[in-house]
Amino acid sequence: MLNFTSVCKDYGSRRALDNLTFDIQAGEIYGLLGPNGSGKTTTINLICHLLEADQGSITLMNQPLSDKTKVWLGVAPQENLLYRSLSCQENLDFFGKIYGLGRKKCRERIDWCLDVVNLTNRAHSAVDTLSGGMQRRLNLAIALIHQPKLLILDEPTTGLDLETRHDLWQLIETLRAEGMTILLTTHLLDEAQRLCDRIGILKEGVLLQQGSLAELRQVIPAQEILLLKTPAEDQAIAQATRLGWQHRRYGQELVFWLPESLELREILALLDPIPVESISRQAIQLEHIYLELVQSKIQ
Repeated sequence: MLNFTSVCKDYGSRRALDNLTFDIQAGEIYGLLGPNGSGKTTTINLICHLLEADQGSITLMNQPLSDKTKVWLGVAPQENLLYRSLSCQENLDFFGKIYGLGRKKCRERIDWCLDVVNLTNRAHSAVDTLSGGMQRRLNLAIALIHQPKLLILDEPTTGLDLETRHDLWQLIETLRAEGMTILLTTHLLDEAQRLCDRIGILKEGVLLQQGSLAELRQVIPAQEILLLKTPAEDQAIAQATRLGWQHRRYGQELVFWLPESLELREILALLDPIPVESISRQAIQLEHIYLELVQSKIQ
């Protein structure tokens, strides 16, 4: 569906993308993650043909990017692109006409979009009267009005409450089930872990790793993560080192990589006589992989 091959983009002396190569397959959700300044926005602008790559090639449906390929894209940006005094239906009608939809086709698409984002009963409500979550859903509906081949969701749930976020996640999963191909950017790692079939992690324009969550878990040479709270951290680290456990700090948390799964009683016996205030085991999550990569522990 979408292919980046050895793409570079410079802003003056600063390299925003460095030899970026990745692809998005039809029908999948691909998550593009990275800290601010990693190159996500530049990547989106290149796909939308708002910028030109300095080196490399980008194709969409086997076609080089051009003004022609723009119509194959649906973009739901971070900021809602809505006319607040117009109703949901009027907003969709306006954007449908921009994309050149005929009257009959536009009516059909409006009805479909309102239904898929669960706003049919608010079709005639002004945007100003909608909740934040409803506005985000309408923003998504506008991106879908012209039946795009690739849907770009740029931080779709930022600022939403937990319940509304879950509602939007279900909507995105519905779109994937109907065959939509989606590029998702997000700072919410639980969102990426739940929704994405594959994930690419960017840092300073370089793609550090990409793959499914199972493939990315291979980045950390451990079976699980141990979280430990103790007043004798130096002693615990020394003992863990003797046991062959690597340690990390995630914020204020002291964690160890366990090369094999152990019961808590076995772990406590191995750490004895170190005083333990709290201890827990976790499966390796996307947040552990992400932190390990962007903090440059392994590349």
